[in-house]
Amino acid sequence: MSARHQLQLKLAPWALLTVSAAWGFSFIIMKDAIERQSVNNFLFTRFTLAVIVMILIRPQTIKLFNKDLLQRGGLAGIFLGLGYIAQTLGLERTGAAITGFITGLYVVLTPMIAAFVLKEKITKFTWICIAVATFGLGLLSIRGFSVGIGEMFVLASAFLFAAHIIALSKWSSGRDVYAMTVIQLTMCAILAGLASAIEGYSLPPDRGVWGVVIFTAVFATAVAFIVQTWSQAHMSATKVAVILTMEVVFAALFAIVLGGERLTAQTGFGGVLVVVAMYLIVLKEQK
Repeated sequence: MSARHQLQLKLAPWALLTVSAAWGFSFIIMKDAIERQSVNNFLFTRFTLAVIVMILIRPQTIKLFNKDLLQRGGLAGIFLGLGYIAQTLGLERTGAAITGFITGLYVVLTPMIAAFVLKEKITKFTWICIAVATFGLGLLSIRGFSVGIGEMFVLASAFLFAAHIIALSKWSSGRDVYAMTVIQLTMCAILAGLASAIEGYSLPPDRGVWGVVIFTAVFATAVAFIVQTWSQAHMSATKVAVILTMEVVFAALFAIVLGGERLTAQTGFGGVLVVVAMYLIVLKEQK
C-alpha cells in the first residue's frame, strides 16, 4: 500500500465528519427559511444553484460525462433525491425529533443492505457500534413515539439514504468524484423540481432565505457531497453510515450553542454514545 493511499484512508473518516458538521449546522439555519418558503421549492433552488456553481467552477467536467458515469451517478442521485422528498413528506406529518431519529436508522439499514447486496461481512464489533449509535440517536431524538403515515415516509427515506451510501461505496472508486457529484445533484434538482411543479414554484422570498439557500447549496451540498463521494471510495458503507450519524449530534450541539436550547442529561448521554460509536469505528478502520 502506497504512502498516499494510507494517508487517504486516514483522512477519509475525518473528512466525512466535516460533512456531518455541515449538515448539522444546516438544520439550524434552515429552520426559519423553510417556514418562509416551501421545502420542495427550497430544495429545488438549493440543488439547482449547487449544480450551476460546480459547473461554473469547472466547466470541463461536462466533457467527462459518459454512459457509465451517467448511469451510476444518476441512480445514486435518484436514491438521494427521493430520500429528501420522502423525508420532507414525513416531516410535514410528524415531529422533527422523530424524523431525525428514524432518518438516522440508516445506520442499521446500511449494513443490512450492504451484507445482502455487496456481500459485505459485518463483524460483531461493528454491530455493537451500530447498536450504541442507534441507542444514542434515540436518546437524542425521541420524546414520545407513534407510528403513522409520516413515520412511514421517513422510514422510506432512511432506506433510500442507505441505498445512496451503498451506491457510492460501490461506484465511487475509480470514477471522477467531481463529475459524479454534479450528476447526482442534477438528478436531485430534477426530482425536487418535479415535486415543486405540483405545488407551484416560487423563488426565495427575501435576502435571509437567499442567504441560507446559497450557504446550503455551496457548503452543505456541493462541497459536502464532493467530500462524501471521495470519502466513500476509501471506506466501507457501514462505517460511513456510523460516522454520518454525527449529523444529529452536531445539530443538537449547534441548537444548544446558537439556538438557545437546553442541554439535558438524556441529550448529553445520547450524544456521547454516538461520538463513542463513531470514534471506535474510525479507530478500527485506521487499524
